[in-house]
Amino acid sequence: MARSIFNQPQKNENAPSPTSAKPAKLPGSVGGLRDSLREITANSIRDIEPDRIDMDGLRDRLILEDASIDELAESIRKHGQQVPIMVRPSEQPDRYRIIYGRRRLAAIRRMGGTVKAIVRTLDDDASLIAQGQENNLRLDPSFIEKSLFIKEMQEAGYKPGVIQDALGLTRQGVSNHRVVIEQLPEQLVRLIGPAHGVGRRQWGDLAALSAKVPLVDVAHEALSSLPDTTSSSEKFQAVYVACAKRGRAASSSSARGQTTIATTETGSPLGTVHVDDKSIGIKIQRKDNPEFSQWLEGRVETTLQLLFEQWQNERNSGS
Repeated sequence: MARSIFNQPQKNENAPSPTSAKPAKLPGSVGGLRDSLREITANSIRDIEPDRIDMDGLRDRLILEDASIDELAESIRKHGQQVPIMVRPSEQPDRYRIIYGRRRLAAIRRMGGTVKAIVRTLDDDASLIAQGQENNLRLDPSFIEKSLFIKEMQEAGYKPGVIQDALGLTRQGVSNHRVVIEQLPEQLVRLIGPAHGVGRRQWGDLAALSAKVPLVDVAHEALSSLPDTTSSSEKFQAVYVACAKRGRAASSSSARGQTTIATTETGSPLGTVHVDDKSIGIKIQRKDNPEFSQWLEGRVETTLQLLFEQWQNERNSGS
């Protein structure tokens, strides 16, 4: 089960703060006052200037600066910020690093004013888990957003257990996302966007076309004719239909194959060579070259063996 960052245990006034190392005891009321201040600092909601918060860490959303940020800013302007973001202290004095709430922070930066934030002293692993769990609770990321997040976490060196806890996935679930994202160009994914409602099977079908179709080029063509208001899910469907059509055309062309006519130095027909995705065929018409056909008939197997040996020698020599 994923570790919960949000269900904090009931505070024990006699226990040290879980966010920092146990301090050295100071005599009398001075030590008690410092402990109380530390507890308030670690767990209270503060009003922080947005420009004191750095947008670092891994991004778990494909779209951050879009029209929905304007809608969120308007909602906050009317009703106030109902849900605080979470930050952690930066190495730089009087600065913070975002843990979660990137969209809320972007909206408040756009409208002006301070942002309500919970400050937690968390390490990188705990911050990542908090980020993933909060996003899963508030707005479930799409399949492809989770896949990109997993890829970024792996490239950043996070351990499998941390990745699983961050997204509430099993090891097999993480693997299912990784298999698909490894076959897709990241540029293609960012062209399409989060595509909420499009699941693993559909993205997997698109990924399977990567061996036959230049996905990014086809996507650019398919999306160029769509209006700006097209949703991300509709973009996916348009791209998939275009890529599948191109893939079928490529398969049909490959299945039919290509036939070329081999000629002698004088231009007389010597035979035909047919190549498709399953075989290579050489055909000699006896009526065109009866003597050559008779000569070749007794030497076909030996000639083929010699060609194979020549290929092996060239491959082994690195030529």
